[in-house]
Amino acid sequence: MDEQHVNHRPAQSNVGLRDYYLTRGLVAGGWVAAAFTIGRANAILAGALLVAYPAWDAAANLFDGARSGGLGRNRSQAVNAVVSGLAAIAILIALNDTAKVVEIFGAWAIVAGLLQLATGLRRWKRFGAQWAMVLSGAQSALAGGIFIKQALGAPVHGITDVAPYAGFGAFYFLVSALWLMLRRGAPQRSA
Repeated sequence: MDEQHVNHRPAQSNVGLRDYYLTRGLVAGGWVAAAFTIGRANAILAGALLVAYPAWDAAANLFDGARSGGLGRNRSQAVNAVVSGLAAIAILIALNDTAKVVEIFGAWAIVAGLLQLATGLRRWKRFGAQWAMVLSGAQSALAGGIFIKQALGAPVHGITDVAPYAGFGAFYFLVSALWLMLRRGAPQRSA
């Protein structure tokens, strides 16, 4: 057997990527609904949701990177998983300081957004339909800067300050899933 194929995991299919994007979009949408309902009404649940969002991002990046050929081939996702995990821990530690939580969330959004942008650009040639992921990554980085500026100057309210960010993320993931679903019948480019 050729040495290149010994530890090679099969690359992700359009259907697998579509399902991944769909799951990410639905989870983010559910998180937004929870943020504006139970998170707004209960500080403990708001804190749990704020920790859970980057923790979920870490797990999702690990899962997708591993099934897309391995984390060694998907370094932007491997780094994103580490950064997201660290952000979840930092938010947990800072939960008593709302401005600090929003600031950490902003720093995470910048780095995670740039890494998502890199992942989208890398996938564009093989899958197409990555424009929404690229746009989402860029917008995430921009939103992160706004969160940091807000945390350093304006009064912050906590979960309702960052929930719209997750709403845009849900939108972009769902658009990407739909785009891949519509492209399924179209002729595919050769990789």
